[in-house]
Amino acid sequence: MIRRYLTLLVDYLRPQRGRVIALAVLLVSGIAFQLINPQIIQRFIDGATSGADHSHLVTLVGIFIALAVAQQVFSVISTYLAETVGWMATNALRGDLALHLLHLDMGFHKTHTPGELIERIDGDITALSNFFSQFVINVLANLVLLVGILVLLFVKNVWIGLSISILSITALAGMLGIQSIAMPWWKQVRQKSAEFYGFLGEQLGGTEDVRANGGVPFVISKFTEHMREWLPAAVRGFMGWAQLWSTNIVLFAALTSLVYWLGSHYFGTGTLTIGGVYLVFAYSELIRQPMDRIRTQMQDLQKASAALTRVESLFALESRLPYDGENHLPDGALSVWFDDVSFSYRDDADDDAGDIVLDQVELNLDAGRVLGVLGRTGSGKTTLARLLTRLYDPTEGTVHLGSVPLHTAGKVHLRRRVGMVTQDVQLFRATVRDNLTFFDARIDDAQIHRVLEELGLTEWVAGLSDGLDTMLEAGGGGLSAGEAQLLAFTRIFLRDPGLIILDEASSRLDPATEQLIEHAVDKLMSDRTGIVIAHRLATVTRADDILILEHGRIVEYGARVDLMADPNSRFSHFLRVGMEEVLS
Repeated sequence: MIRRYLTLLVDYLRPQRGRVIALAVLLVSGIAFQLINPQIIQRFIDGATSGADHSHLVTLVGIFIALAVAQQVFSVISTYLAETVGWMATNALRGDLALHLLHLDMGFHKTHTPGELIERIDGDITALSNFFSQFVINVLANLVLLVGILVLLFVKNVWIGLSISILSITALAGMLGIQSIAMPWWKQVRQKSAEFYGFLGEQLGGTEDVRANGGVPFVISKFTEHMREWLPAAVRGFMGWAQLWSTNIVLFAALTSLVYWLGSHYFGTGTLTIGGVYLVFAYSELIRQPMDRIRTQMQDLQKASAALTRVESLFALESRLPYDGENHLPDGALSVWFDDVSFSYRDDADDDAGDIVLDQVELNLDAGRVLGVLGRTGSGKTTLARLLTRLYDPTEGTVHLGSVPLHTAGKVHLRRRVGMVTQDVQLFRATVRDNLTFFDARIDDAQIHRVLEELGLTEWVAGLSDGLDTMLEAGGGGLSAGEAQLLAFTRIFLRDPGLIILDEASSRLDPATEQLIEHAVDKLMSDRTGIVIAHRLATVTRADDILILEHGRIVEYGARVDLMADPNSRFSHFLRVGMEEVLS
């Protein structure tokens, strides 16, 4: 456990070594001031009671005030530095964890809701912020302060120092024991928190469907169920803090009683002056501070331990889509070859294959041709697209693009050379420009305008309230489905891919933008390989070839004009009867 903590600290505090060193110096200086000030007050009290020179007492007062002010200034600066170190370290950790999760395969993301992942990326790592910023430095600093106090008490009186040392060591041992017991409790609290936010994010995302279908009572019922499971876990976790707190209360009560008795005894025997009694009492009270802070750090360590375990479990996950090489896909239009491909979706926690979605698919599509893919819902059309974009790998067989096995293609190069537009276009709360470029500052406005002009969308963008600077809401608020897809087409065009996949991309077109869409699609498909997945007949009229899937198998494949001319072909039957009726 200690090695895990140290590894994490070294990795994320190394870039801030200057701030960490400055923070350590400030904290050590503050400790020195705390140890010196009671000594000054002792001298002042003894001097005042013994008739010391007035100027000497004024000097002591000046030194005390100067040290007290410096201590407060150092405290403010160290608090600022600690918060800065904590936030920068946790933000770096958040970024690394988010990047790691984005590179995991879709099997993982299917079994974890966005709300749960947000809570684990943000909530769990927030629990580590104090661990990064103050834990080691504060624990070490307060241990040094505690040791310093005990040493000075030993110097003042051996029996007083020994008595207070025994109480302090007993309390620290109790804290460590309680921390080991309470850590699993806080882990459960973090788990219940992630489950709740996963549920909440999912329900808020489907608010329209929930309300329209009368699902509000069910959602409230599940909400209550989650809260009822979370509450006892939170209470149990709080008990870990309560046990630490009660340990300190007992210690301080015993310590105060002991100091009063020892002070009165040694003052009565003449061993201690009145200033010496104050010094012992002041140091015994000062012990409260390091013990309180160590207790607080132990409580934070309980949370941090649970959070660290959960963060490490995410980092330990590996994608089932390893990249075996960095082969570049060829320039220009890409040919497509499915070599005896079979596929089944598998649960992320279960390696056993599920139902076969694609079964021994053999497909050869020449570069520059457009393929129309037809089939009923569940026939494997969308799965075909997911394999081509390598969101999944085949269970058996190999997918080739331009003669390059897909699993050997470089990740970045693959994303640049294969473009996909679905019926649900994801837009972000940002400007039209940022939504088109995916926040890539290397793409300038001149390049964007050239693409818009080529797609025939210049007037449409000019008609927006602020052109490229028009702010869009998350999810495409303010745009129709067709307008959102126009943005998606422009995104793809900016990347200049060799293969374009349209997965039901025309199923939600509105009449106002349909003509613009058709023109954009024509431009998009020019000199590129295209795969169009659709239910509507009009969508595949531009296809060169037609492929029909049933239950994951190819039941018909050929040139569109040849299939149209063959009265016995399935495609010809679709044209006569109506494709929408046959495939519904």
